[in-house]
Amino acid sequence: MFSFSVTDVRAVITRGRIDAVLNGGFRNPHYGLAPGQDERPGVWLVGDEGVYIMSNGKLAEGKRPLVVYAQECDPKTNPDYWHYKRQHFGGDDGVEFLDAAELVKLIVAAPTATHLTIAMTDSAISLALVRR
Repeated sequence: MFSFSVTDVRAVITRGRIDAVLNGGFRNPHYGLAPGQDERPGVWLVGDEGVYIMSNGKLAEGKRPLVVYAQECDPKTNPDYWHYKRQHFGGDDGVEFLDAAELVKLIVAAPTATHLTIAMTDSAISLALVRR
């Protein structure tokens, strides 16, 4: 399972929207292989060097997206992040798109929640909001 503060999730969504307004839309996580797919407000859940969520608005030249690592899988804070990532995300790198509208609905429905948790299996992704 991966955990992100609700505050951080909102910040990543907001940053993606701002970047999209300033720079002409949303980026496609499929490297041009699926034009028109997932080019809408959302966040990317990325398994790479750790696991993180990332803003998806188009970026100005030389700018970087907002990245927030899962509390359990941050290379800077967890020396076992690599093993954790392999166990809960898989051994390969990957990107999953999470729709902003759906995330916001989920967050609004649980106003006392402090964290978004994401659990993955081979065939599904489960999102839940919890209070810590």
